[in-house]
Amino acid sequence: MALIDCPSCNKKISDKTEQCNHCGFAMGNASEDDIARKRNLQKYLKSQSIQTQSLIAMLMFVAGFGFMYWGGAVPGELQYNIAVGVAIIGFVWYIVNRVRLVFVKKSN
Repeated sequence: MALIDCPSCNKKISDKTEQCNHCGFAMGNASEDDIARKRNLQKYLKSQSIQTQSLIAMLMFVAGFGFMYWGGAVPGELQYNIAVGVAIIGFVWYIVNRVRLVFVKKSN
C-alpha cells in the first residue's frame, strides 16, 4: 500500500482507497481524464489566487508611492514613512508573487 496525493485536495491518501477521506473525491469512479482535469483545475485556481495577490500588491505599491509624492507628506514625518513602507512592502510582495507564479506554471 502506497500513499498518493489526492487529485482534488492534494492530501496523502492510500492508493487502494475508493474515496478520499479528506474531501470525498471518488477515486474508484474517476478516470485518468477526470484526475488530470481536477489537477489542472487546482493549478488554475492557485494561479488565479497568486495573480489576485499580485494585483493587490501592485495597488499597495501605487497607493504608497502616490501618497508619498502627491499626498503632501513631508519627508521625515510619520505619514511619509508609512507611505514609503507601504510602497516597499507592495513592491516586494509583487516580486515574490511573480516568482511564485513562475514556479506554479512550471510545475506539472
